[in-house]
Amino acid sequence: MSEIQKKYIPISLPDTGEDEWLATKDSIMSGWLTAGPKVREFEANFAKLHQVKYAMAVTSATTALHLALVAIGVKPGDEVIVPAFTWISTANVVLYCGAKVVFVDVDRRTFNIDVKDLQSKITDRTKAIIPVHLFGLCSDIDEIKKIVKDIPIIEDGACAAGASYKGRPAGSLGTIGCFSFHPRKSITTGEGGMITTNDDKLAELLSSLRNHGASISEEERHNGSKPYILPDFNLLGFNYRMTDLQASVGIVQLNKLTKFIEERNKWAEYYTKQFEEIDWIITPSYNENYKHGWQSYVLYIDESKSPLTRNKLMEKLQDLGVSTRPGTHAPHMLHFYAQKYNIKPDDFPGAKDCNNYSMSIPLFNKMKIEDYEYVVNCINSINLKK
Repeated sequence: MSEIQKKYIPISLPDTGEDEWLATKDSIMSGWLTAGPKVREFEANFAKLHQVKYAMAVTSATTALHLALVAIGVKPGDEVIVPAFTWISTANVVLYCGAKVVFVDVDRRTFNIDVKDLQSKITDRTKAIIPVHLFGLCSDIDEIKKIVKDIPIIEDGACAAGASYKGRPAGSLGTIGCFSFHPRKSITTGEGGMITTNDDKLAELLSSLRNHGASISEEERHNGSKPYILPDFNLLGFNYRMTDLQASVGIVQLNKLTKFIEERNKWAEYYTKQFEEIDWIITPSYNENYKHGWQSYVLYIDESKSPLTRNKLMEKLQDLGVSTRPGTHAPHMLHFYAQKYNIKPDDFPGAKDCNNYSMSIPLFNKMKIEDYEYVVNCINSINLKK
């Protein structure tokens, strides 16, 4: 690598620019900054793209998941099934409701729920299951439905805006779908999230819950003909509303989502082709039933064949200017959950291996061809020293 000029490539950068800036300027100049007309427009556009009746913008995927569990009635004494390889909030929201997290193992090739481990986790206290569409790849929902039958399915689609399964968009596959617009996602609003559903009653309840439990929205109240009327509050809700400033950015970003995913798919295929002769790299696995959302491109490192351990490989790439990250973590191996439920790492061997051997490499829409080539050249240089 000494003959190649060193570059620095971050793990991710949001593709934002003047269009997003001008959109926020419009909102600022309008004077409507909280949830209002821009939020409604963003919701309508998101619902149309994901083929659902309702989309409700909130502050994050975490608050979306929390609202979803509250809406279906999860309470103390209930159990919610969660994959053992996911971002920690997928599990945390269960505890917010006072329920018990029941972990299920994951498939090392897809990083998603291992359906073979699912049946044994279902009890008469199982109130919901949260399949995660990790890194933009939808879970095998049809197989999950065969096992869980009428148990509500809450899709954690934090990484999966624009992804689909058997021609059906993420967010339309279960009872409720939840999305993230964090800057590491394919599209962003800074922070922010979205809830989707086709259920009329759930949509009405979710809309109220995100707005303190109010019977009408802020926009309805302020634009109404009776300024003395305050909303009634029939239930305990939360302040989980998205702002019009964020939604303005979201509208612009959503218009670019299809193009963003097409670009990411092109470069994901490039990576896969470049690494096919490296026996210690296992590239993402999926078939024609899936349209991958490519929030991240995550490798699985076979340390029995690799010249370096996963961690040493990441350190070496960092030295060369290529940022990497573990795919995500295994919550059952984190101190809080290990202690709370007396769980050992080997209780979920698939999740443990994904925790220890997954490696995300740069894939984002601001990358150029020379950036992708540099990432590949750096990994090839390590492989040649094997």
